[in-house]
Amino acid sequence: MNAIILAAGEGKRLRPLTNDRPKCLIEFFGKTLLDRQISIMRRCGIEDICVVTGYESHMFKDKKVDYIHNEDFFKSNMLKSLFCAEKKILDSTIVSYGDIIFEEKVLRKLIDSKENYSIIIDKNWKDYWSTRFENPIDDAESLTVNENNFITEIGQKVNNISKINGQYIGLMKFQKDAIKKIKAFFTRCQISYEQNGINILNPQISFDNSFMTDFLQGLIVEGEKLKAIEIENGWLEFDNIEDYKLYTKKDSYEKINRFYDIDD
Repeated sequence: MNAIILAAGEGKRLRPLTNDRPKCLIEFFGKTLLDRQISIMRRCGIEDICVVTGYESHMFKDKKVDYIHNEDFFKSNMLKSLFCAEKKILDSTIVSYGDIIFEEKVLRKLIDSKENYSIIIDKNWKDYWSTRFENPIDDAESLTVNENNFITEIGQKVNNISKINGQYIGLMKFQKDAIKKIKAFFTRCQISYEQNGINILNPQISFDNSFMTDFLQGLIVEGEKLKAIEIENGWLEFDNIEDYKLYTKKDSYEKINRFYDIDD
């Protein structure tokens, strides 16, 4: 099993912290987000770790990690970054966004899944979102699952909380038959865009700007079964400077610690 961490973005919403560094290299209680991820991965036995870099790539120093550079980081998104590292999508590959941190129990639950497609979702998302946002539904996206816990819709804007059975956190695993299928599907979508100029994953944006959720929704439409691996908290997202201020202000330790064990 190996892991790919997607860390190419500029992190504009986290400025000024990201004026001179990628967002995964900002510090949170004495450790960078990247160090926290790598530490958990190694504790779970994952040594083959690749980081997809872009913005301020010279800042990455860990010589025990592989790096692949997304040269188009300034005009592309997570999906493009993942397939910059296509050669590292192997027999069983964990993919993580670079702006999240998670506890060991979360990663172990993902590792233990036998499904071809395993997507971590937070069932207790509303409690966490309510701490971050005045109106949680303004930032939340759709994620519905069927009676067998396979995802039926993901990544759409919603105005009804019934369309949210959990929240996607940016942590997933592809293995076995899924490896060949995601590579073939990506290639087919890319060729279609090059030939007719229409992004079949999301017609409103260019193919290089496709979101990971666009790709996952496309796989669902194709008939693939994406298993929702449920957790209840145990992670944090660093999406913007307001998140960072909330997590690190003087009286926030206990409040945040109930969502993520800072000392894990």
